[in-house]
Amino acid sequence: MSYVEKLVREKFPTKQAIITEITNLEAILNLPKATEHYVSDLHGEFNAFDHTLRNGSGNIKQKIEENFAGRLTPKNIQDFATLIYYPEDELVFQKSEMPDQETLEQWYLNTISNLIELLKITATKYTRSKVRKALNPDFVYITEELLYNDQQEHDKRNYYNKILRNLVELNQSDYFITATCYTIQRLVVDHLHVIGDIYDRGPAPDKIMETLMKYHSLDIQWGNHDVLWLGAVAGSALCMMNLLRICARYNNLAIIEEAYGINLRHLSMFAEKNYGDNAAFRPKTLENADFVMPDEKLQITQIHQAVAIIQFKLEGQLKKRRPEFNLNDLALLDQIDWNKNEIGIDGVNYKLKNGCFGTVKHDAPFELTQEEAEVVQSLLNSFMNATKLRKHLDFLVSKGSMYKVYNGNLLFHGCIPVAEDGTFQAFEYEGKSYSGRKLLDFCEQKLRKAYRKPHKGESVVADMIWYLWQGSLSPLFGKHCMTTFARYFISEDEPKVEHKNAYFELRKEEWFCEQLLKEFGLNQETGHVINGHTPVKKEQEPILANKKMIVIDGGYSKAYQPITGIGGYTLLYNSYGLQLVTHHPFTSKNDAVKNGCDIISTRKIVNQELERQTVADTDIGREIKKSLEMLREILRSYDN
Repeated sequence: MSYVEKLVREKFPTKQAIITEITNLEAILNLPKATEHYVSDLHGEFNAFDHTLRNGSGNIKQKIEENFAGRLTPKNIQDFATLIYYPEDELVFQKSEMPDQETLEQWYLNTISNLIELLKITATKYTRSKVRKALNPDFVYITEELLYNDQQEHDKRNYYNKILRNLVELNQSDYFITATCYTIQRLVVDHLHVIGDIYDRGPAPDKIMETLMKYHSLDIQWGNHDVLWLGAVAGSALCMMNLLRICARYNNLAIIEEAYGINLRHLSMFAEKNYGDNAAFRPKTLENADFVMPDEKLQITQIHQAVAIIQFKLEGQLKKRRPEFNLNDLALLDQIDWNKNEIGIDGVNYKLKNGCFGTVKHDAPFELTQEEAEVVQSLLNSFMNATKLRKHLDFLVSKGSMYKVYNGNLLFHGCIPVAEDGTFQAFEYEGKSYSGRKLLDFCEQKLRKAYRKPHKGESVVADMIWYLWQGSLSPLFGKHCMTTFARYFISEDEPKVEHKNAYFELRKEEWFCEQLLKEFGLNQETGHVINGHTPVKKEQEPILANKKMIVIDGGYSKAYQPITGIGGYTLLYNSYGLQLVTHHPFTSKNDAVKNGCDIISTRKIVNQELERQTVADTDIGREIKKSLEMLREILRSYDN
């Protein structure tokens, strides 16, 4: 008898216990497949993400419309949906609109009845046990009494009505409504997939992480912006300077200081001493913001220059110690002709603009000054010992991975590096080659090792995390190089071009997507590849390769919304198939509560299942079937 079989016998010590469990599992296999929710490239936009999570990408509104149309007006439907999204706020708003106590009490009774009806609908995919776990413990008895009985039954009608009236008379209505709304949110979506880039650009990635840490079931595929933060905590000064530069560029240094408690005073004083105003380094989001004080604009601009120059110096040091990374297009400070104020790139000389090279030694351009080195070490100590940041990133590592194979679909953030003919490109490391799925496995192994044993300084392990950020064969980057230096200091467009890996053109082809699915052991006929990373522009389509490829980066980040024209894509996968949801840009929670402003725009069917999927068709179903085989084997041993 195996160890697992012994454990099963201990849990189910009698023949009847085995029979009961077999009956339970067989029944579960026939339940409808629960809904999966896919989001990507959140980039710190907490408010839009929070709203999408609360409304289940429109799933809640759709269920209300399907079941209450004709009984509720369109405005009542929207008010009911908003109540479920933001119960505390909507309760305050609705009570302020009531003319008298009697009207309010009737509103309570009607609302509670409607909530119970909607809860019944959302609970149909789950066992009673799972629904009970989703209920607020304070209201389990009341909710189950209302949920699992026919309130039209004559003998118990007064019984049910008294439960409802007691909730109102004992001033429990607000608490019960709030608890029930959150239970509905919990049941509408069973599992969440976050396909990378939680961090950078937007103002509140910390709030997103706090929300994810409380979520009932999810997985995360790391994005290139996420690994910058992981690299900083693992001891990579270069990752840290990159993320600081991005925070300064988008006026989000408050994330560092206020959200994560990392003191930037030393950096600010150094920047104020060595840098002045510079148009190229003014924060993007402050150009026309009159309400921001000039001193604050200048301070951010100075910090922006300081961390950028330190970054360029550290890139040069990395280039020298890691020649195997082939970083020929990186670290350009040593290519500057200081007398002519020119730089040579690929045999062409370009004039420099917006120069801020006062701390750069002409004969040793990659060498940090003593004060720069002190700033770097001080910041690294702070990042590596920031308690809240470490808590968030621990969660990101524990729930995250380079890719995910889930219910027949392949999820990853960036790309699989390939040549123009679709051949997987190989990354050479210590005499070994890694390509395709093995490359992603190798990258994940290196990242976990570096994060598990952080090392401050020139760590070759931490260097691999930086490579994931912008290495030419990084599955999270997907370009030949990152032309940050040229964007700051050169007017011409040629040196700013970043050539994408052939993956991004080939993913439009069905044969190529089938090749990817095969590489990861998935069904080429029914599987899908689900990507983020590259914003889908206005003239582009998110569904490619005869519906084999779905790109769901549609512009959660406000910085991308002018080129995407929307507020983001999300994807829903329920028992009927896949639906791509397009969202309007989010305004505010206050607008949603007072004006009923929702962000759902349109839904597009990706595929419609000919036969409704059940739990038996999922990964969980396959595990249940394995358990059933073992239970039946043990049952036969009882019979013998």
